[in-house]
Amino acid sequence: MKKAYLLLENGMVFEGLGFGACETRIGEAVFTTGMTGCTESLSDPSYHGQIIIFTFPMLGNYGISHADMESGGIHARGVIVREVCEIPSNFRSDESADRFLKRCGVPGIAGIDTRFLTQLIRDQGVMNAMITSSAPEGGVPPELKAYRVASAVESVSPKSVSRSEPDGRETFSVALMDYGAKKSLTDSLLSRGCRVTRYPYDTPASVILAAGHHGVMLSDGPGDPADNPRCIEQIKELMGRLPMFGIGLGHQMMARAVGGGTVKMKFGHRGANQPVKDLETGRVLVTSQNHGYVVDGKSLPPEARLRYVNVNDGTCEGVDYPSHSAFSLQFCPEGRGGPPDCEGPFDRFISQMGGRGHA
Repeated sequence: MKKAYLLLENGMVFEGLGFGACETRIGEAVFTTGMTGCTESLSDPSYHGQIIIFTFPMLGNYGISHADMESGGIHARGVIVREVCEIPSNFRSDESADRFLKRCGVPGIAGIDTRFLTQLIRDQGVMNAMITSSAPEGGVPPELKAYRVASAVESVSPKSVSRSEPDGRETFSVALMDYGAKKSLTDSLLSRGCRVTRYPYDTPASVILAAGHHGVMLSDGPGDPADNPRCIEQIKELMGRLPMFGIGLGHQMMARAVGGGTVKMKFGHRGANQPVKDLETGRVLVTSQNHGYVVDGKSLPPEARLRYVNVNDGTCEGVDYPSHSAFSLQFCPEGRGGPPDCEGPFDRFISQMGGRGHA
């Protein structure tokens, strides 16, 4: 491995060893605390435009398994780790992390004190970063400070409609509004007998309603929810017409569709260990999350009922809309490789479709 450099927009420079593609990339530096889920994180569309800092000290020790891919490639702009494993040990491994990044054209840098870097971001907030093989000279480049994650949903959403059929008997037909959906979201619906039709982000509500679906699923995705006014307008038209379930970005845009607000967090929630309390049952779930924006719970209208809150910081993690036969979650109930104890909301969605919104 050759020398590589990490430059932050605050002027700090870190020297490390490059792996993956030999490219110069700028992105928004964020950290994830998951101990597992290397393949799933790298292939998660919600990381579009960002550089991922893995807080777990080694990346790639069990390799990359293509069966665990959440999409067709890497959406992140770069990867920062303390140590990268060059020879993975796992019977399911198809390739090393280094080879995977090379194949996808994404640079990585190892030998970085990720503990210090994570503490820096927790104190100062997310910031732009550059990975480069050339020693930085002349201060912070203007393009580094000016970088912003833009056209995120448009970049990761499919360009055409596609359909997936369940293996067994079909129960319901679900319209999946794909703002950057992970494969495991489709799998969660298919396993419950749903036929899933994936629609591009800009599909009009009239098309969804004319197709005869039983319910609408709003997927997770990257970027600022406020950057998607057209999506929000279509959600507004669909709410109350069909049972609706939103997660992540879909949850945020649903809140905006009823007049609520969203704000950018200081450093977000990313990892597989976020505690979330169900205010209705008192139960605490350990959840998988990946987001940098959050719904402002105080901005929600009377028709919306705050259902879940983050135990650590009290932020909104889920909202019920009883009059619209709709509900949403900030966390990822289908998150891999996160805990599998959060899949109950999928069954709730199935129940709502069975009662046509009266469950």
